Amino acid sequence: MVAIELKDSEFLEIREHMKRHFGISMGDEKRTLVFSRLRPLLREKGFQNFTQLIDFIKADKTGEATVALTNRLTTNHTFFMREAEHFDYLRERVFPWIERTFGHEKDLRLWCAASSSGEEAYTLQMLASDYFEGKPGWNLEILATDISENVLAQASHGIYSNESLSTLPKDWLKKYFNKYDGSNMIVKDEVKQRITFRKFNLMETKMPFKRKFQVIFCRNVMIYFDADTRAAICDRLGKALEKDGYLFLGHSESISNMNLGFKYMQPAVYQVV
Repeated sequence: MVAIELKDSEFLEIREHMKRHFGISMGDEKRTLVFSRLRPLLREKGFQNFTQLIDFIKADKTGEATVALTNRLTTNHTFFMREAEHFDYLRERVFPWIERTFGHEKDLRLWCAASSSGEEAYTLQMLASDYFEGKPGWNLEILATDISENVLAQASHGIYSNESLSTLPKDWLKKYFNKYDGSNMIVKDEVKQRITFRKFNLMETKMPFKRKFQVIFCRNVMIYFDADTRAAICDRLGKALEKDGYLFLGHSESISNMNLGFKYMQPAVYQVV
């Protein structure tokens, strides 16, 4: 049996495909990751080399091959209450602003734009439910999007290990979860029903949303983009926000040196001006 290797030309084609379709920049240091994650896909399809896989992706008109590629190559690592200072800021500063400014329509419009397997979206929903509890009439539906169908399916099921839930307040576990089995819990239906999980590519140049958001969380995804792509995406996110709306990025991400119409509020928190 001939050993499969990833040739320079093949790696370049895969890298250009990810950049063109998803804006994801993959440097030479990602070559081992690409090889290790795509080799099982070659075996599943019965391909003898990466060129056959690339040709298959190019010829596929359904888009399913590109989805399979994306699911393999995107890293979806998240957990409940990640970068907890952001949730404190949301509860203490942003929710009161929304209540004051949009109290006449009682409509929370929050977009979790890189939702991965759902931990962030559910954290946001539980936080909103806690804050607006006792304030009748508020619509607390949240939009959560990702490019990976695999993680969206996980998120919509809402099943998480007891260990992964250890960072949540104990009263949240009683209030928002049910026991699933000996080692897992499941998000209650009334919480799930307030979140719309949808596939969306941040490279889309036109936002398909009828109304602007008050808050957008787009954390820990900008690290995959080059500077020009980050600027273009953040510009579109800014246009999708209400006046004075808030954009939350990951702590390792910054747009302070970009002239994009945002005001720095605290680490990785920006407000449209």
